[in-house]
Amino acid sequence: MTGHRDHAPRGHGHLGQRRGWAAHHPFSAHTHGSAGKTDAALETSSRGMRVLAVSFAVLMVTAAVQAVIVMVSGSVALLGDTLHNVADALTAVPLAIAFSLGCRAATRRFTYGYGRAEDLAGIVIVLLIAASAALAGYEAVTRLLNPQDLRAVGWVAGAAVVGFAGNEWVARYRIKVGREIGSAALVADGLHARTDGFTSLAVLLGAGGVALGLPLADPIVGLLITCAICVVLRDAAREIYHRLMDAVDPALVDRAERILGAVDGVHRVGSVRLRWIGHALHAEVEILVDHDMSVVNAHAVAVEAEHRLIHELPRLRAATVHTDPDGPAGADHHASLAGHRSS
Repeated sequence: MTGHRDHAPRGHGHLGQRRGWAAHHPFSAHTHGSAGKTDAALETSSRGMRVLAVSFAVLMVTAAVQAVIVMVSGSVALLGDTLHNVADALTAVPLAIAFSLGCRAATRRFTYGYGRAEDLAGIVIVLLIAASAALAGYEAVTRLLNPQDLRAVGWVAGAAVVGFAGNEWVARYRIKVGREIGSAALVADGLHARTDGFTSLAVLLGAGGVALGLPLADPIVGLLITCAICVVLRDAAREIYHRLMDAVDPALVDRAERILGAVDGVHRVGSVRLRWIGHALHAEVEILVDHDMSVVNAHAVAVEAEHRLIHELPRLRAATVHTDPDGPAGADHHASLAGHRSS
């Protein structure tokens, strides 16, 4: 069925039943229905999967190059950096599972679909960043207390450059695409790659210090980089926390209110609620129309409001529009619900 979404019959307070609506819907020539939305979901998920596949390959190649240098130099710091890169590559696994789950259709148990799997993957990634910070700090303190000589310092420095370049490229790629498709988990994974880039940079600076005759330079820089990783951890944790708590950019709410207010027939805009489910936005909004308006006309206003939202609000995949009568003066159309509403 074409239309903006799969329209189930509305309960009390909504105007009209929406069964068979596509047959006379003024926008039925568009493809905003369940099939169109599934295609959009598959497209964004497939982009995410491509990012994961490419970044996995880049990081594994980076780790392989570093592993060879570890065997030549015996560098404990570079070994730790290599392990970090392998761990970062493996974060693609929970994200790939999340993207795959997100493509599944909603069920009677999971009525909003499986998009929240991305948020769960984000939690795993945040824990991995925390583990990376703890491991980097542990290695730095251990080497500070027990300094070790480095062999083939030049090769270690070169491997560190490779590690930093590989991680930073992957980080930018993941963050860019993650923001484009609205995936907080992919952004967090990009930040995780950046933390491993910082670890590689620590190896480089430490090797440079050793070459200048400062054997404690490596562990001291390692401690500073651990602090930098903790800053990245804070940012990634905040991003995932906001998603779990259904936080959105207030500018999106303002924009939705402007879109709704510009629809012909809308007197005022009531509540506007937005939430992310995976990398797609969902909206629940209330609009007030003339209390003398017929059900058919009020329904048409609601449809136009929904249509405008889907077209003009970025990454909005579904909208539920509730219409309330505006007037007559002094009337309270929700009096019977006053004791049941929390807001």
